[in-house]
This record gives sequence, structure tokens and C-alpha cells, in this order.
Amino acid sequence: MTPYGSVVLEHFRRPRNHQRLDDATASAEGTNPLCGDRLRIELRVEEGMVREAAFTANACAICTASASLLTTRVAGATLGDAGRISDADIVAWLETEVPPARLACATLPLRTLRLALKSAS
Repeated sequence: MTPYGSVVLEHFRRPRNHQRLDDATASAEGTNPLCGDRLRIELRVEEGMVREAAFTANACAICTASASLLTTRVAGATLGDAGRISDADIVAWLETEVPPARLACATLPLRTLRLALKSAS
């Protein structure tokens, strides 16, 4: 039996937006030195909107699933709405218990998104 819920498993096995964006206008890289997760978020921002979001990662199931969910949710969002996503939002989207020791894995994509959004402003 796996400790992860169905949402984490689905987005880890079949991540959405797991690709490079050739026409990215903003990007950032993030790492979690505690577990070795490495992540890059790329955005195509036009007229204050995230038109497209993608990621590449060498990361655990929780981090990959979180990045998949996050890039799906921010595509089409205003920069303001994307910037208001919270750690609690990310954890809730995973629909599973995230142990305190794995919280940094779940929130790495959001921290990286925030860096990318700063470069888009």
C-alpha cells in the first residue's frame, strides 16, 4: 500500500505541463537540499496574465504532483491571483496527508513560482 493518495499518484505518474516552454518570458529554479528535489518553473506571461505554465523536475512524488497541479491552476490566472496561492492551497490540492517532514517538498513548486512571478513583474 502506498502512503500517497490518488491525486498525488495520478499527477506523479502522468504530470501535466511537464515540459520546457520555448517562449517562456519568466522562469525560476528551486531546490530542496534536504531531499534533493530540483525544479524549474517556466511561464509565458502576457498582459498581466499567465498564459502558459510548465515545469521540469527531478523530484519526489509529492513535489512533482504539486508542480503538476500548480502549473495547471496558474495557467490563465492573473499575476495577482497566481501570487496569492498559499502553502495551504497547495497542500489541500494534493488531497492527502503531507507529513511535516515533507511539507518542503509540497511547497517547493510554489516557492519557485513566486520567484518566477517576480521576474515577470
